[in-house]
Amino acid sequence: MTIICLGPKGSGKTLLLKNLKQDENIDATSSTVPTVGTYFTTVLLDNMKEVTIREVGGAMTPIWKNYFKGVRKLIYVVDASNLCQISAAGVLFYEIMADPDLAAAKILLVLSKMDVSYRQMRNEALLMMQLSRLKREESHRDIKVVEASGMTGKGMDELRKWLADAL
Repeated sequence: MTIICLGPKGSGKTLLLKNLKQDENIDATSSTVPTVGTYFTTVLLDNMKEVTIREVGGAMTPIWKNYFKGVRKLIYVVDASNLCQISAAGVLFYEIMADPDLAAAKILLVLSKMDVSYRQMRNEALLMMQLSRLKREESHRDIKVVEASGMTGKGMDELRKWLADAL
């Protein structure tokens, strides 16, 4: 099964995947470097099955579509603490959702960095991305939303459950 992880530069994709993999100690001193190209992460799920997730760097936005063929699950990561990024992330998300190669893919929208944002940010992020309009008028697709933090591990259980569903 092909699973892809996308999101704008600095959205928290790499740290999120490292936390999901559970092979490194992540704390306040943890840092990552921007992903240039693609990066593969293999995650062991609770049912003892492994899934491999391909992260495509945010700098590669113009060629993301080259990686869409055969994708069954898409994880789209947005930095919910960065209001400036959310609008741009919404535009990219609309482009992704319109791509015919992803028409059958299951979609997970991850609002990352929730540990450094205030409580109302979730609602503001979804409003700025016009998610309800996208679901209602544009795509009519089921888009699961998870609040997460690659730093604290919040949301990792929900992410693992989503990955394990329909394996």
